[in-house]
Amino acid sequence: MRRETLTNGLQVIIVRSPLAPVVTTMVNYKVGSDMTPPGFPGTAHALEHMMFRGSPGLSGDQLADVTAALGGDFNADTQQAVTQYFFTTPAEDLDLALHVEAERMQGIVSDEQLWEKERGAIEQEVAQDLSNPEYVFYTQLIQVMFKGSPYEHDALGTRPSFEKTTDADLRKFHADWYRPNNAILVIVGDVSLDQTLNQVKSLFGNIPAGTLPPRPNFTFEPVKSERLNLETDLPYGMAVIAFRFPGFDSPDYAAAQVLGDVLSSRRGELYGLVPEGKAVFASFSYDTLPKAGLGYAAVGFPAGGDAEALLRQLQGILGAALTNGLPEDLVEAAKRREVASVEFQKNSVSGLAMEWSDAVAIEGRSSPEDDVIAIKRVTTADVNRVARQFLDLAHAVTAILTPQPSGKAVSTKSFGGSESFAPTQTKGVKLPDWAVSAVNRLDVPKLTVNPFVTNLANGLKLIIQPESVSDTVCVFGRVKNKPKVEMQKGKEGVDQALDHLFSFGTKSLDRLAFEKALDEIAATESAGADFSLQVLTSDFDRGVELLADNELSPALPEKAFTAIQPELAAEVAGELESPGYRTSRALETALFPPVDPIRRETTPATINALSIQDVAAYYQFAFRPDLTTMVVIGKVTPEHAAAVVAKYFGAWKASGPRPNTQYPPAPTNAPAVLNVPDASRVQDKVTLAHTMGLKRTNDDYYALDLGNHVLGGAFYATRFYRDLRKNAGLVYFVSSEFQVGLTRGIYEVNYACDPPNVFKARGIVLRDLEEMRTNNVPDEELHQAKVLLLRKIPLSEASFQQISDGWLSRSELELPLDEPARAARRYLKLSAADVRAAFERWVRPADFVQVSQGPAPK
Repeated sequence: MRRETLTNGLQVIIVRSPLAPVVTTMVNYKVGSDMTPPGFPGTAHALEHMMFRGSPGLSGDQLADVTAALGGDFNADTQQAVTQYFFTTPAEDLDLALHVEAERMQGIVSDEQLWEKERGAIEQEVAQDLSNPEYVFYTQLIQVMFKGSPYEHDALGTRPSFEKTTDADLRKFHADWYRPNNAILVIVGDVSLDQTLNQVKSLFGNIPAGTLPPRPNFTFEPVKSERLNLETDLPYGMAVIAFRFPGFDSPDYAAAQVLGDVLSSRRGELYGLVPEGKAVFASFSYDTLPKAGLGYAAVGFPAGGDAEALLRQLQGILGAALTNGLPEDLVEAAKRREVASVEFQKNSVSGLAMEWSDAVAIEGRSSPEDDVIAIKRVTTADVNRVARQFLDLAHAVTAILTPQPSGKAVSTKSFGGSESFAPTQTKGVKLPDWAVSAVNRLDVPKLTVNPFVTNLANGLKLIIQPESVSDTVCVFGRVKNKPKVEMQKGKEGVDQALDHLFSFGTKSLDRLAFEKALDEIAATESAGADFSLQVLTSDFDRGVELLADNELSPALPEKAFTAIQPELAAEVAGELESPGYRTSRALETALFPPVDPIRRETTPATINALSIQDVAAYYQFAFRPDLTTMVVIGKVTPEHAAAVVAKYFGAWKASGPRPNTQYPPAPTNAPAVLNVPDASRVQDKVTLAHTMGLKRTNDDYYALDLGNHVLGGAFYATRFYRDLRKNAGLVYFVSSEFQVGLTRGIYEVNYACDPPNVFKARGIVLRDLEEMRTNNVPDEELHQAKVLLLRKIPLSEASFQQISDGWLSRSELELPLDEPARAARRYLKLSAADVRAAFERWVRPADFVQVSQGPAPK
């Protein structure tokens, strides 16, 4: 690790991680919504948006092309005290990411018209969040909890304030706060420490420091007990008790962290409400800001549940914790897990960069290790003292979020007029000299992972990848599984019942004993069709033993099933009435015929008709070693990993023929336009989709995927974002995806916008797709799409999770593990005519089913 403060005040931290040939850069500006002018709470957020519109030395179009060449993995976020900009890119392209950030540190483009267009996008982001009842609750909560301080509003901003904001306001905010002496640059990846530091000095060293404005003072009024009541479109409700907690600056921060973990322990009284069938979920969360924080207990209840009774139980549990004190055993377990979590962060390049950025730029630490030292010093007495001080029920804010059913999907007018806000083809821009070589480079990256692959005698496929970036091992597994295909008729919901019962322990360890065993080794484990384990290397053997015990020998206790069955039936009843479910159901009903398995529906009646014997029979039928793939990745040799897995999973046996786990081919759907009312939304969430006869083995998949990266995947460098957001300001996000399996596929486009703009946005999508179907993609755009896809290959190896997810997905699709490299060679050979022909053959815009959730489109 290297750290240095340049002469202009820029703090630089470089951490080497050889996990993959990638690097993450994070520029942390120590400014956020706390420093915004009165009446303009979203200024910092608006500036974050405009940083992607270009700088004096780098136009917006140049920036878009460069970010596409970097692999399209970039973003930013604005918080109360910091604004962060991050790139994850192939390590050989670090220079490009640093050039971009150095240019952006020096200013943004002066152009009121650009801000006018971006204002539309940021106002759609506001509408998106205001359509989320949990976010609305959060804004009301912080207004009460932090009244009179900068924390009484978050960083999002408001439509009225954005309407008053000018380009000049944003440029002044940049000039005041975006200075090297107010920034911390964190670089993590497979880089040379000395060479990287020299690059940073060369690019950032001459940017002048500035005199920073004064920072705001924080004075917190006493919290007054208050009750909040809201409605939610979620399928369940929530009861919440919230407290003001210490901030990062407080000497009690570490003890408060441990307190939150203890209260959320799966061995604690709070979580105990779930296995007792009294709550859908139960947890304690701790959201921290520099000067103060929020601690809140939340429990979920099904629609129609007694929220007031649950709130009283919640108060009783917290009151008992204050009276009796917190168990030392749980305190020590929480400390072990906090310490282990820092080690697990090393398993992701971007995760490690975020860990360092948060520790240094937000918490004000020297390194993440400072938090580890503080956690280790916490005593049970510290935790109980902090609990007595901050779990003040007399000065708590309580809230109940009550689920509200939606109306059924209804047909709306079929087609709005197509509007064109920009040409679909744009001329290539002249790139800066420092970007030309990287943008033009078209070579197939070499895969750096080299897994050991074997099959156990029982048919389980085992993939092992040794990695030494941390003293941990992670296990990820998947049982090939399609419950709607595999369930017996009349047993709908048996898979959900099984999922609930996996958490009730094993045949050898009851629920609490099993959780205690995990706590003793600070391991995180989950069982089911997708199962996983995170464990320190020293405890790998014991961790796999516990994972196998849960996955292969779940207790499935009848008493537990009897307890959760009514709760599960009530959950399902709420789900059936929720807008989210009705939206997905409307889409499935319009796309697939009545006999298709995907149309099977779980109801309270089918849940209530189940027996524990049904659950056990489904488990025996669907969970088999010859349908299972397991990935072991971390600090372990292939020989040791294989021996441990064979020791604990080798005796797993399958009986009878393998069940079918594939949906049948789908016929061509008819077009439809539907709306699902959702009173909590101010914005419409829109899906356009049609079925496809395409199978993953069809060569056309690659041409479609390449074309899809002309449409999306690199923000303003790709057509949908350029046309719908950059030029029209109609949406905040838009995505498109070919979901293709072994038997059938779906093409899907998603966006969200104001109700009057639903059909305007649809018109642009249809126009762009028709362009793909009828005209060849220009050479520049096709080249850019190929570069984007090739750069994504090393980025897919940037974390244990990404590596494992890729292998599990390829195994399920019966693809070779090195499919990305093979696909890359295919992409290079594809022509514009190939892409056009594939889109003409498979994409049918006229057959789109459109389903919107929210107000009726106008």
